[in-house]
Amino acid sequence: MANAHERRAILSLTAPAYLWLTVTIFLPLAAMLYCSFLDKSPLVPAPAMATLANYVAFFTRPVYRQLTWWSLELGLYVTFFSLLVGYPVAFALAKQIKGRWREALFLMVILPFWSNALVRIFSWTMVLRNGGLIDQAIHWVSPDAAPIDLLYSYPAVVIGLVHSYLPYMILTCYISLQAIDDSVVEAAASLGARSATIFSRVIFPMSLPGVIAGSALIFVPVIGSFMEPRILGGTKGVTLGMSIEEQFMVTANWPLGAALSFMMLAIVLLICAVGYPLVQRRMDGLK
Repeated sequence: MANAHERRAILSLTAPAYLWLTVTIFLPLAAMLYCSFLDKSPLVPAPAMATLANYVAFFTRPVYRQLTWWSLELGLYVTFFSLLVGYPVAFALAKQIKGRWREALFLMVILPFWSNALVRIFSWTMVLRNGGLIDQAIHWVSPDAAPIDLLYSYPAVVIGLVHSYLPYMILTCYISLQAIDDSVVEAAASLGARSATIFSRVIFPMSLPGVIAGSALIFVPVIGSFMEPRILGGTKGVTLGMSIEEQFMVTANWPLGAALSFMMLAIVLLICAVGYPLVQRRMDGLK
């Protein structure tokens, strides 16, 4: 009887959360999945027929495979540079900076979350364009320097995305680094390990969960991004996310857009299925 009572108590506590997930996530996904197998958009008054043509188009049209590769490549670049910049910042916040300086830096880290994403992206156009802040700063130092115009280029897209998602990497790495006991580092130093060895053999492996979490939080949304590539990259920042957005907003081909969305979801799940055993094996080796 006690077990049945506990099960009912657990069900009463978790049921609202599961109901909310069903209504807000699974029902929309189910509707999108249904739409991906139609030959006409639900907006068309004519009756729609079931078809696999939308999924076949992904495999038979080289443009979608190329866009997929570009999106994955963009995700890798943004994740790498976010780790390259974010990890040292997280390490400094966790182990070196104390007091009010840490609070001030934390404020700077979370400040991008307080502004609208569209405003942040358009602000980068003022910085990266010809005659923008970077161009003016370089010409102030070297008046004879060539004009710097990074707008509508691939590096501009990477810069804008790194700026948008960098806080995720900093915060996740900070949590993992903060959890490392200083006595472990002191023990390694007392045994004669150098700073580079301590970092590579102790600190970084123990902070790997934060690195993995931050990488996942960045990589997954970046490969589906469309606003930053469209505004900062123009024709040089085309991604699969931009193509999906066009299918819904421009051509009104909802079935094809839904099919491309689920193909992207399948690719992400495949990457997670392949990467999870490798990560788990690595984590088990650290225990």
